[in-house]
Amino acid sequence: MNRTEFKGYVGEYLAMFLLIAKGYSILEHRYKTVCGEIDIIARKKNTIAFVEVKSRKNEEKCLIALTPKQLHRIQNAAQIFFKRNPKYQNYFSSFDVILVADWKIPVHIKNISI
Repeated sequence: MNRTEFKGYVGEYLAMFLLIAKGYSILEHRYKTVCGEIDIIARKKNTIAFVEVKSRKNEEKCLIALTPKQLHRIQNAAQIFFKRNPKYQNYFSSFDVILVADWKIPVHIKNISI
């Protein structure tokens, strides 16, 4: 595992810790579909959050790294998740991002535009 992969892996665990602290249950980590991977799928009450984690040097670089193509991929993968898990089909969905910048507390942005 190279330095970049390690940083991303650590960022995902920091993001999961943040979500758990905010009352979420982690359903999936690195959920793979034919459309691509969702970093984290979490549940809080009647909402399923599909979370993309961006780990970079600063928050601005994290946001720049989030592309419309990635957001579209997450939306498609979320549809597959609901098909595979019919018990969650009546839940609301939220497409979130967590920004993990060096030496900063991770920032959770809910309901990003797709």
